[in-house]
Amino acid sequence: MELLEREPALASLAGYAAEARRGDGRLILIGGEAGIGKTALVERFQRNLPEARWSWGACDGLFTPRPLGPLYDLADQLGGALLDLCSRGADSGTGRGAGREELFRTLLRQVSEPGTLNVIVVEDVHWADEATMDLLRFAGRRLREAPVLLIVTYRDDDLAAGDPLRVALGELARQRPTRRIHLAALSADAVQELASGSDLEPAALYQLTGGNPFYVTEVLQAGMTEVPASARDAVLARAAGLSGDGRQLLEVAALTGARLEPRLLEAAAPCSPAAVDALLASGLLAADSAPDGSGLRFRHEIARLAVEQAIPAHRRAAIHSRILTALRASGSPDDARLAFHAEGADDAAAVLRHAPAAARRAAGLASHREAAAQLQRALRFAAQADDTVRAGLYDDLAAELLLLDRAAEAAEASRHALELWQAAGDRRREGDTMRRLSCILWHLCRGEEAEATAERAVAVLGSLSPGVELAQAYANLATQHMVRGRHRSAIEHARRAQSIAAQAGALAVISEALNSEATSAAILGREWIPLMDRALRLALVNGLHGEAGRAYCNYYATYCGQRKYADAEPFYANGTAYCDEHDVTTFATFLRSEHTGMLEKTGRWDEALALSREILEHAAPAPVTRLCPLNRIGTILGRRGDPQAWAYLDEALASAEGTGEPQSIVPVRLGRAEARWLEGRTADALREAELADDIADTDDGWLYGAVATWLRRTGSARPVRADLAEPYHHQVNGHWEKAAQLWTDLGCRYEAALARLDGPDEAALREALATFTALGAPAAARLARQRLRALGVRAIPVGPRSATRDDPLGLTRREREILREICAGQTNAAIAAKLFISAKTVDHHVSAVLAKLGAPNRNAAAAQAAKLGLVP
Repeated sequence: MELLEREPALASLAGYAAEARRGDGRLILIGGEAGIGKTALVERFQRNLPEARWSWGACDGLFTPRPLGPLYDLADQLGGALLDLCSRGADSGTGRGAGREELFRTLLRQVSEPGTLNVIVVEDVHWADEATMDLLRFAGRRLREAPVLLIVTYRDDDLAAGDPLRVALGELARQRPTRRIHLAALSADAVQELASGSDLEPAALYQLTGGNPFYVTEVLQAGMTEVPASARDAVLARAAGLSGDGRQLLEVAALTGARLEPRLLEAAAPCSPAAVDALLASGLLAADSAPDGSGLRFRHEIARLAVEQAIPAHRRAAIHSRILTALRASGSPDDARLAFHAEGADDAAAVLRHAPAAARRAAGLASHREAAAQLQRALRFAAQADDTVRAGLYDDLAAELLLLDRAAEAAEASRHALELWQAAGDRRREGDTMRRLSCILWHLCRGEEAEATAERAVAVLGSLSPGVELAQAYANLATQHMVRGRHRSAIEHARRAQSIAAQAGALAVISEALNSEATSAAILGREWIPLMDRALRLALVNGLHGEAGRAYCNYYATYCGQRKYADAEPFYANGTAYCDEHDVTTFATFLRSEHTGMLEKTGRWDEALALSREILEHAAPAPVTRLCPLNRIGTILGRRGDPQAWAYLDEALASAEGTGEPQSIVPVRLGRAEARWLEGRTADALREAELADDIADTDDGWLYGAVATWLRRTGSARPVRADLAEPYHHQVNGHWEKAAQLWTDLGCRYEAALARLDGPDEAALREALATFTALGAPAAARLARQRLRALGVRAIPVGPRSATRDDPLGLTRREREILREICAGQTNAAIAAKLFISAKTVDHHVSAVLAKLGAPNRNAAAAQAAKLGLVP
C-alpha cells in the first residue's frame, strides 16, 4: 500500500543521514500511536538509502524483556567483536551491571568506522528494559563525532506522566545529537485516496479508523462491507481464511513473539513448510526487516495481539508447552524467554529454573525492573518449593526493589525472607537479611526501627564465626549511627567493619565503611578527605557501582555542608554522570537532591524549584528520597509568601521526624521557623527553632550554627552549647558586618542579606532590601522596609519594577534581554561582552530564564519563547 503524507518525515531523515555521513551522528526518536506507520516509514527510508549499512534490533512486548535484547539482535547482524563478546556473556562477575560498558563501547566502536554510514534501528522501545535504555543514553552522548544514524521507534499514545520511558525520552531529547519525528494520523484526503476503488465510504472509514494507517489497511484488505471500530475483526477475518494447519501455526506464532524463527514455528506446530508460505501469502506475516531476511514477523503488533487474544484460555498452556519444548531442543540460552513460556505452560519446575537465572542476568546488566519482575514470577510458582529457596528469592527481590526505590515493597519481601530463614534455623542468612531490612527501613524514614534492626543483625551475626556478613552488618550500623549524629561510635563500627572485611577480601564493605568513617570524621573536624578518596577509588577501580554512587554523594554533601561549593562541583558533575551511566538511580537522585541545597543557598531559587519538582515528579516514592526536595520547595515558597509552602513543609516534617536524624529534622524545623518568622508569627517561629535545638547535632558547627542563629533571631533565651561555623559565630555575637562579608564570600546572598538585616545601618538595610527584591523574597523585603522606616528613612524602594510584575512569566528586564540573545543563538561569552556583564552573571540569568520558562535547555527556551510570542 502506498505510503502517504510521510514526505516531510522522509526528508528530515534524509537530512539527518547527510549530517551523520559527515561525522555528526544523530539519534532520531520516531514516536506515534500504535499502527501509525513507524516501521513502514523506516523501511521506506531504507529503500531510499541502500548505500548505508543497516542493522535492526527490536524490543519484544510479549514477555519480561531479555536485557539488551536489541543489542544481541544487532550483534547477530554485525558479527565481529560484538558478536564474540555477546557469545561469551557480558557479566564479568565484578558486580551488578559489570560488562555493560564493554558491550556498549564495542557496539559504538564497531559502527563508527570511517567511510561507511551505519544506520542502527531499534524498534518498539516502549517495551525496552533498563539496560537497553541505558544503551541509548550511552550512545546518544557519544554520537557527536560518529558516522552513525541511530533510529529509535516507540509508541507514545499511552505513556503516563511518570512512565520510565517518558522520563528516559526526556533525558535523550536534551542530548545534542537527538532529533524527534512525530507521526500523525492520515488526513481525510489521504484515507479517501487509499479507499479509492473499494466499496467502503471514505468518510465513514476515516471517522471509524481515525486515520490510523494500520486500521485503514486492515479494513480495506479484509474486503468488509461494514467498517469495524477497530482492526481486530479485520485481522481475524483474514485469519479465518487459513487452513487448519495455518491457523494452528498462526496461534503458535502469536504466542512466540513479534519476531519469529521459521524452524521454531515448525518444531512447535507440527505442520508442513507450506503452512508458513500460506501465512506469508495471507499478509499477516512478513519477512523480517533484518538485512539477511531470514526471519519472520507479524506485520504489526496489533495483528499479533488480535490473534493472541482470540486463542481460548484452555488451549494456551498446551501451545506454550510446545514452544518451551522446542526452545529447549534448540538449545536456547534465553532464560527470560524460557521463563515466559514456562509460566504460560504452568510448569512450576521450569519457571523456578529459568526465572531466577533470567533475574541474575538482568541484574548483572543493571536491568533492575526486569530482574524484579522475574523474581516475582518465580515466587508465584514457589509455593511448593523449599523454604530456603523461597527465602533466597525474597532476599534477591528485596535487593532489586530497593534499587528501584520501591522501599515499601522491598520491606515486605525482606520480612518474608526473614521469617523463612528463622523457620529454617539459618542464623547467618537471618542476620544478613536483618541487615538489609535495616537499610530498607531507613529509606522509609523509620529511623529507630532501622537502627534497632541493625543492632539485632550485629548481635545475631556476632554469635557466629566472623565473615563478610558480619562486616556488612557493622558497616550498616556505622551508617545508622552516622546519620543519627553518633559520629564517634559510627567511626568505631566502621573501623571494625573494615578489619573484618579485609580478612574476607570484601572490597565493597571496605568502601562502604570508609565512606561512613570519612563523613563522621568531617563533622568532628578531623581529616576526612583521604578516607573518602580511598572509598571512592576503591569502588571505581573494582566496578562497585552502588558504593561509588554513595561515595560521590557523601563527597559532594560534605563539601556542600561546609559551604565549599567550588570544591564540591566536580563531585556533582562526575557523580551524576557516573550514576546515570551505571543506572545507580538512588544515588543519582540523592546527588540531585543535595544539589538543590546548593542552588537555594547560592540564590538560584528558580533552578532549585525546577530541579526539586522534577525529582518529586520523576523519582520513586520512598519518603527519604522526597524529603530534601520537599523541604527545598517549602522553604523557597515560604520566602516568597506562597501559602502552598506549608503543604510541602508539613510532608517534609512528617518524613524527617520519622528518621530521628538531626541532619534531616533540623533543616525542616528551621525552614518552618523561617516561614513563621516571615509571616510575623514570632512565637511560632521561636517554638520551631527550639524544637530544632532539642535535636541538633552540636558536633556539626554548620548545622548547629544555623540553629543558634535562628534561636537568636526569634528571641530565644537558650544559650549556645557548642562551637559554631565562623559566619554563624559572628552573626550570633552581633558582628553582622563580618558575618555578611563571610556569607558574601561563600556565595550565600540570602544569608548575607539576613545578616545585614540584623544591623542598624541604613546602607546595610538598603543592600539587604535590594538582595531580597532581586531574589524574589517579598516577605523578607517587607521586614527590611519596616526597619528602614524605623530608622526614619523616607525614600524606600517599593518593590519589583512594574515591567517585571506585568510580565506573565515574571521575567525581569535583564532576563528578557538575555532571552532575546538566547533566541539569537548567542553564547554566554558573547552575551556578556554585548551587555557589559560577567559571563558568570549571564550564566545565572540564563538559569533563571530556563527555570521560568520550564525549559530543559537553550533551544527549548527559544522555541518556547517563540511559541508564547515573548520575543520579536
